[in-house]
Amino acid sequence: MFEIMTVCTGNVCRSPLAEQLLRTRLADLPGTVTSGGTYDMGGAPMPDDAQRLAAENGVSADMSSAHRSQLISPARLSSPDLILAMAREHRRSIVELAPSRLRAAFTVREFARLASDATDDELRSAADAAGTDPSARLRAVVAAVASHRGMALPPESPDDDDVIDPYRRSWNTYQLSGSQLVPAVDEVVRVVRLAVAPA
Repeated sequence: MFEIMTVCTGNVCRSPLAEQLLRTRLADLPGTVTSGGTYDMGGAPMPDDAQRLAAENGVSADMSSAHRSQLISPARLSSPDLILAMAREHRRSIVELAPSRLRAAFTVREFARLASDATDDELRSAADAAGTDPSARLRAVVAAVASHRGMALPPESPDDDDVIDPYRRSWNTYQLSGSQLVPAVDEVVRVVRLAVAPA
């Protein structure tokens, strides 16, 4: 089984949406996707607008309404093969809590930007070299994506690697946040499928 974790501040808007999109789009593969926050919201549900955004992107209402926020911890960060932060501040928090996960942690838009530089063949060969275990295959592909750091063109602005936080803001801000997150998630799905799905 492979494991992916998504992380934002309160674990009520961005990271649950990323988690649920990945769970929905990778449902046929042998893996788990979880999420967490850097700030303890005490088991809070997703706001209505976050649930609406999830539904508009193909997530089942049951999945979104069942979500309750959770805090990240060094123990929870120790096992995922890929950790996707919603913004650079979350990636910093992840690396401070679990320094050994530096190479497995990216912002979701950074990962998508680096992965778009990697060909299907490059990612498949990295996975094949790692054997048949889904977790080992995904870790190998994540390392291949990480190797593009410093080679891929940097974003025009550092903010372009972040997903904007819509919490307690307008529906337009939720839509903007979704427009940044969803294409990045699509690229993650492509990478995970190349790593794990049977050829």
